[in-house]
Amino acid sequence: MKSNTINFHYKILYIFFLFLSLNIFFFSTDNCKAKAFDIDNINISQPFEINFNKNDVIDEGFKKAYQNLIKLILNSSDQKKIKKIKLNEIKGMVESFTIKEEKFINEIYYVNLGVSFNRKKIFNFLEKNNIFPSVPLNKKILFIPVIIDEEKKQLLIFSKNKIFKEWNKEIKDFYLIKYILPTEDLEHLNLIKNKFELIEDYDFREIIDKYNLNDSIIALIFKGKNEIRVLSKIDIQNNLTIKNQSFPDLDLNNDIEIQEMIKQLKIIYEDYWKNSNQINTSIRLPLNIKISNNDSLKIINFEKKMIETDLIYDFFVKKFDKNFTYYQIIFNGTPNVFLKTMSNNNYEFNTQNNVWLLE
Repeated sequence: MKSNTINFHYKILYIFFLFLSLNIFFFSTDNCKAKAFDIDNINISQPFEINFNKNDVIDEGFKKAYQNLIKLILNSSDQKKIKKIKLNEIKGMVESFTIKEEKFINEIYYVNLGVSFNRKKIFNFLEKNNIFPSVPLNKKILFIPVIIDEEKKQLLIFSKNKIFKEWNKEIKDFYLIKYILPTEDLEHLNLIKNKFELIEDYDFREIIDKYNLNDSIIALIFKGKNEIRVLSKIDIQNNLTIKNQSFPDLDLNNDIEIQEMIKQLKIIYEDYWKNSNQINTSIRLPLNIKISNNDSLKIINFEKKMIETDLIYDFFVKKFDKNFTYYQIIFNGTPNVFLKTMSNNNYEFNTQNNVWLLE
């Protein structure tokens, strides 16, 4: 009788853990599909004529969403390599789309789309073209532009500086860097003017330290007789990089030419930031991890974090038993990078065995 009772309890436990593991498995399957690149606010319009076809408008939306996506995750040189692509290839990488708004005004059809691209298919497509994408991380950076008129021996700062005034006028959805411009301050103005002779060596630390930002770009814009030379001091994540650009025959009094110069500088800064966050998708490291079944919420939160982590190419439940759920994770990087990435999100592992235990 006692033996039958024990067996019954074991059966109940087995059914419980089986049910728990199946829930975890289906949770994983559904959310793996949710790992996508979402591109929103795609606005398309087309005249409502006899040959109007709504599908043609949607197709144009797919093309525009694709262009916005590659501008978001690729540097400018790689964007050019895959700018020309067939519509069928784009549609093959679309996971889903939503029509967020549509309307007819004066016989013109307007639609606002949201398009989700399958991340794995995008990565595979880029890898075939020998291109590595970047993690699309937004970044706030203090930006201080200073115009140095070499002929007049004059510094132009803040409101007297057209680059300063025009810099944030045009913001694109695919820009990752948000530029924080310093407030106009008489003390700062005098401080910079006093550094005229040593401006290339000055680190602007007295000004930078007043802002709650760790990263900065100082753009020294030297106005010569026949060209504009820009020396950019890019200080991001405690790495200082110096970049030089020349703009021959550029007129700083011409608004169109100033906007073109700003556009080119922003591309350079965006490229620098993207290159810092590039994913080597050719590295696909399989990692085996187990998690105790005692805490189902811990498992659910861990899966959510794996979905959100860009360097995780894929993950799935490999097996389960009454004690543990076993995962295999495909990671675009080295074991140390994985451990550091997860540690930054408060996940630590016991790595003494081949199957790592989430602690």
